[in-house]
Amino acid sequence: MIKLLNFLKRYSFFLLSLLILILVFVFNWDLGTKSFINAQSSFIQMLSVLPPIMILLGLIDVWVPKEALMKYMGKNSGFTGVLIAILIGSIAAGPMYAAFPFTAVLLKKGVKFSNIIIFMNAWCVTKISTLLFEVSAIGYAFTLSRLVIDIPGVIIMGYLVEGLMKKEDIDNLYLRYDT
Repeated sequence: MIKLLNFLKRYSFFLLSLLILILVFVFNWDLGTKSFINAQSSFIQMLSVLPPIMILLGLIDVWVPKEALMKYMGKNSGFTGVLIAILIGSIAAGPMYAAFPFTAVLLKKGVKFSNIIIFMNAWCVTKISTLLFEVSAIGYAFTLSRLVIDIPGVIIMGYLVEGLMKKEDIDNLYLRYDT
């Protein structure tokens, strides 16, 4: 019984979404079909993106020693850690959900929390692939103006999130990924 309750708790969002999808099918077959096709398409896209990322993360986890990441991106990394976090986030490829497994590796390796937030923000707003598209679609002036605003914003957001979170909550995140 306890295992069933844990299962229901862990997968409650998925189960609720499935129930809503079934209800949509019951009341509006066409909308339910379109919703299912969209969900299927997103799932297939996720399956095509995550395996290569997981392999890369496994290699990083094994090949990059914890001490190296702590030295360059840890608590005392200063501007170097910020710069590396922005660089890694900017050269990343794939949708945002692909950043979360990488974030788990950064937590496991002891990277400073603000640098993790900076990395995630950089993944969202400074990806080189997105910038190239943006330059071709909107132009250099807009892209450069946005970067001039976004890069300081990414850094500020990293320190702001770290400052607003309770130290014990941050420590609990690190404990969850400590091996």
